[in-house]
Amino acid sequence: MGRGTWSWIVPDGLWDIAKPLIPPLRVRSQGGGTRDTPDETVFAAIVYVLVSGCAWRALPPCFGISKSTAHRRLMIWSRAGVWRWLHEAVLDRIDECGIRDLSRTVLDSAPARAKGGRTHRSETRGPGQGGFQDALLSDANGLPLVVGVSAANTHDSQALKSMVAGLQSRHDPHRGWPYKPRKLHADKAYDVPELRKWLRGKRIGVRIARKGIESSERLGRPRWVIERTMSWLTGYRRLNHRYERHPRRYLAFLGLAAAICCYKRLIRLTT
Repeated sequence: MGRGTWSWIVPDGLWDIAKPLIPPLRVRSQGGGTRDTPDETVFAAIVYVLVSGCAWRALPPCFGISKSTAHRRLMIWSRAGVWRWLHEAVLDRIDECGIRDLSRTVLDSAPARAKGGRTHRSETRGPGQGGFQDALLSDANGLPLVVGVSAANTHDSQALKSMVAGLQSRHDPHRGWPYKPRKLHADKAYDVPELRKWLRGKRIGVRIARKGIESSERLGRPRWVIERTMSWLTGYRRLNHRYERHPRRYLAFLGLAAAICCYKRLIRLTT
């Protein structure tokens, strides 16, 4: 985006990556109608909501758009997979610089605290209770590679296969084969014999803490990076508390936050 109109809220250059991914607006066959708001302005407004955590109706007048326009465009882009493709596009640029480190990946999850609701993990996982929990897979440096959302009353271990498969569904643009981590670190919640066997079948080293054998005091030594990444994501106020009722909207903000985290890391290491 350069030092443009919205550089105060959108990192410089991020819009240049996102612009080709935005689907074109539908043209009215009968013509007429009001002029559509530029995609760049809507993108900046969505980033503002993510960073500030404000309600849609509280968007500053400087954006010049209504809350319904911003929210509708968010959902259209979410259904088109814009946020996932933006995250992958930033990761591809990181690969070009040789920054991604797949010698070790780390998996963890955390409950998304509802606004004005429960805050403790044990209070959000009862039968029949609503809510989400974030699942995150990072590389050895803490870069968020795959993000996901699951129901709060499901066990953490159920997300392992989908998160690893989400990483392996992406292909290295230079080598042409899927990404594959060498080792996977996780806490005792993922200590399931079936998951260990599944990982070994994919030739991924298993570094999952064993229940009743390994002390919890030693688990943070290789896993502190993902705790830092979790703090990066919850630093965006829209994710600090769960304002969204629909998981698709929450996942949209989570994917955008992961893309921004990776892009800021790329800028910091290459400039």
